Amino acid sequence: LLLGCELTASTKSYTFQVDEEDDSDHILALSVVCLTDGAKDECNVVEVVGRNHENQEIAVPVANLKLSCQPLLSLDNFKLQPPVTFRLAAGSGPVHLAGWHRIMHREDASFEGDNDFSEEDEEELPPIMPAKK
Repeated sequence: LLLGCELTASTKSYTFQVDEEDDSDHILALSVVCLTDGAKDECNVVEVVGRNHENQEIAVPVANLKLSCQPLLSLDNFKLQPPVTFRLAAGSGPVHLAGWHRIMHREDASFEGDNDFSEEDEEELPPIMPAKK
């Protein structure tokens, strides 16, 4: 599934969360953060707000965009665990965030019992022949 949101002066944050009763594993990956039409030449700082292993809220800046020098940043599918909030910590945007959301059902992720390979499943490889001189 594709994810997209826009942060502006009037909408400074966007929270992505999943249903607490959902027992699937969710992966959220952030691909691109970019300034869009109407952005001013000012620093726009985007933070990711999540929780650490002690369940304390932490905010990490992931992009500092400026129209004249860096209007776009590729985050190479920066993986996050929902719930996560994207926040425009500085600037007025508009900043567009794009990425994807993958849902893995736990029963689908189990590969136990699938490790029984028979010799018939193996592909027969041709023998290695010496090089001709």
